[in-house]
Amino acid sequence: MAYIEPNEFVTKMVDSGEQKVFMSTKDTFIRAFMAGAILGLAALFAITVAVTTGNFLVGALLFPVGFIMLYLMKFDLLTGVFTLVPLALIDKRPGVTFNGLMRNWGLVFVGNFAGALTTAFFASFILTYGYSVDGGALAEKVSSIGESRTLGYQEHGVAGWFTIFIRGMLCNWMVSMGVVGAMISTSAGSKMAAMWMPVMLFFFMGFEHSIVNMFLFPFSMIMGGEFTVSDYLIWNELPTALGNLAGGFLLVGLPLYLTHVRTSPERRIA
Repeated sequence: MAYIEPNEFVTKMVDSGEQKVFMSTKDTFIRAFMAGAILGLAALFAITVAVTTGNFLVGALLFPVGFIMLYLMKFDLLTGVFTLVPLALIDKRPGVTFNGLMRNWGLVFVGNFAGALTTAFFASFILTYGYSVDGGALAEKVSSIGESRTLGYQEHGVAGWFTIFIRGMLCNWMVSMGVVGAMISTSAGSKMAAMWMPVMLFFFMGFEHSIVNMFLFPFSMIMGGEFTVSDYLIWNELPTALGNLAGGFLLVGLPLYLTHVRTSPERRIA
């Protein structure tokens, strides 16, 4: 394992954020679309394993496969650009503006959603033979997940909304640690190991990931989940995305930047 010191890989984080701001619309959208599609497939895989084995831990252990695939292909998730792109802005990289940041976030959001929704339709089609038969135990499971993670939060009102928000923060704290962890080594194996652990943790703990939910909730609705699009947006996707932003930037990107790029002078006592 070729270990890279924090001051080096945090600079790489800022470089990565700058590069994403200037990436073409075509490349940004395609990379985001593929990221959303692959992560949706990974979520389907993990849920199928959990339903088949009756053991959610096994599904959580295997879910990071999707995250690793998309990262190694350099596809972009909204959770990752929430963490990296603001660093280029606060570092005052030439040409990086707030409008450029918002353009990147908007394109990645749309691309992730389109990719996740495509996978949701693919999954629902093959599970029901073109919507001609019942989806079975898997359909029942995803329907119940969709209802509990929208209407279940709604029952608690404001407290429920902030519960989702905090779960979104905790989620992207871990996911962004996976993104950053992959930068500490030039070895593919070491990158995979560094990504695996925090992503497994977030999935098993039931934290809220905005892109996973872009797949899960449309899939749940198609499979018979009794909640509306507005229920999904207000009582899951919106607070989850805001929580992901806060968690990725405030708990990962900014602390690493402040202590490894904007370091303070050493305090020496004579």
